[in-house]
Amino acid sequence: MPITLDQIIEETRQWPPEKVGELVERLNGDLHACEPQVEAVWQAETARRVEEIQSGKVQGIPGEEVSARVRKIVGR
Repeated sequence: MPITLDQIIEETRQWPPEKVGELVERLNGDLHACEPQVEAVWQAETARRVEEIQSGKVQGIPGEEVSARVRKIVGR
């Protein structure tokens, strides 16, 4: 008889937080997996953007400001 989702949740509530985090990471990775070439391009893009911010070439926008812009666009 297969294990139910409720049984899995109940079992993981007894696990240490780091093990639950590992499970979530692994499931999330499986859910959002992409081709290795695409992953490599995203990693390169992320590294480029981080470098631009760290070097001062570009400046980040505070999260509060981004949220305000989004709310304005969607009319909230």
